Amino acid sequence: MKTIPPPIWAVLALVATYFVSGFPPFVTWPSWQSQPIGALIFALGMTGPVIAITQFRSVGTEVSPTSEINHHLVVSGLYGVTRNPMYLGLTIASLGIAIFFGRPLMFAVPLFVFVIINWIFIPFEEAKMRRQFGAEFDSYTQRVRRWL
Repeated sequence: MKTIPPPIWAVLALVATYFVSGFPPFVTWPSWQSQPIGALIFALGMTGPVIAITQFRSVGTEVSPTSEINHHLVVSGLYGVTRNPMYLGLTIASLGIAIFFGRPLMFAVPLFVFVIINWIFIPFEEAKMRRQFGAEFDSYTQRVRRWL
């Protein structure tokens, strides 16, 4: 499961719930209301990963959490607010997509994304960071919350 990155899990879950919720009987609400709101929430969610990736690249460290060596522990900018701005953004973006399509079953996806990220990916990544950065990472985790 850890070999498939969280964005792929999110896309697979969104596609699956979109098609499953499209079979009768299905429930939707007016798209003229949900589409602009969903698009805005999606866009806001995607700013987290974009800014976080930019921060990583600006200090010359790896973006991939599975990389064996991260050269720098990024603790400023968005990483001074949340330890996982990419994952937070992905979760928010998946909520935006659910709102955009207006299919209630799709609202399970942000919860699914949160669960697999919080209990599968983050513990693996934090253990790796703790091994690599030691007390510096421990201090960071005491100052900055995992999500918000």
